[in-house]
Amino acid sequence: MGLLEFSKLPINTLVGADWKTFNQITAGRTIDQTYKGKYRLTKAVCRLLSTLKPLQDKRYEKLLANQPLEHDPVFILGHWRSGTTFMHNVFSCDKHFGYNTTYQTVFPHLMMWGQPFFKKNMSWLMPDKRPTDNMELAVDLPQEEEFALANMMPYTYYNFWFLPKHMQEYADKYLLFDDISDEELKVFEETFTKLIKISLWNTHGTQFLSKNPPHTGRVKELVKMFPNAKFIYLMRNPYTVFESTRSFFTNTIQPLKLQDISNEQLQENILSVYAKLYHKYEADKKFIPEGNLVEVKFEDYEKNAFDLTQEIYQKLSIPGFDEARPAIEAYVNKKKGYKKNQYQYKPETVELVEKNWSFALDQWGYKL
Repeated sequence: MGLLEFSKLPINTLVGADWKTFNQITAGRTIDQTYKGKYRLTKAVCRLLSTLKPLQDKRYEKLLANQPLEHDPVFILGHWRSGTTFMHNVFSCDKHFGYNTTYQTVFPHLMMWGQPFFKKNMSWLMPDKRPTDNMELAVDLPQEEEFALANMMPYTYYNFWFLPKHMQEYADKYLLFDDISDEELKVFEETFTKLIKISLWNTHGTQFLSKNPPHTGRVKELVKMFPNAKFIYLMRNPYTVFESTRSFFTNTIQPLKLQDISNEQLQENILSVYAKLYHKYEADKKFIPEGNLVEVKFEDYEKNAFDLTQEIYQKLSIPGFDEARPAIEAYVNKKKGYKKNQYQYKPETVELVEKNWSFALDQWGYKL
């Protein structure tokens, strides 16, 4: 157990942003009075750590910038709380995969210089379980890359964690890439490629394994960047996804936000963003070349993770399953006793989901 409780962090994850990104994200935005102390402390630490960024930039330019990627990535897609973390952990047992780590999400500019020192201190301070469920949390474990991207550029959906009053704006522009400028898109492409190269260098992988729910709305752009990328799309019971996402967002946003948002407004945003993400994926999945997409119900994957993992490797022509078999099997067997949060669907939950997400219930065949 770390020394700090997640809900009582005196700073937020923008401490790991570079100075330019921090200022671009917060410029012209209102910081509510309650959070001005947290904002000032985060800003001060960010300013101090940003002085170290040029050290990494120099090493990156020398070692990685001009190195081509050996393989296009594998992307695990799906709305938040659709089981993407479990699948990510299973696939990352395969050592040919490289991935973004928990440490990297907070300190993406302290990877190629100073990592042992800063990682040791982060490990000492952070909790060993995620705040909203029982999943293990550790500095070197695989993690979604959107938090890292949010500390490397201002053009990401996860700005909403800090500035939730602008959640819908960030969703339309940086989750779905609607109305995003060519210049912003170029920055996204360059920054994401840089993150992938550093992640592979750090984890000694040859193919990047991405688990990042926001990428579900960016399929067209990802295929343009990586024409032979492989995609796995996870579906899950929308009633469960709603309850779990509401709990996850409500708890996770508390130590990160610099603006107030009511639980009612956050709930409305969750209902809206789910629909936008669903329809954008359905519209854009046609751009994925035949043979490069597998769609899986999480309930099926959870029951038979090992066999379905092997099947996905085969369908997507991903190499290395035989070598990874022992590690994958050991991890899956270890997790068979894992106790998940149990959700009781209240009448109002059923009504909200059926009113707002009936398209998913109908297409995927979920019923109470």
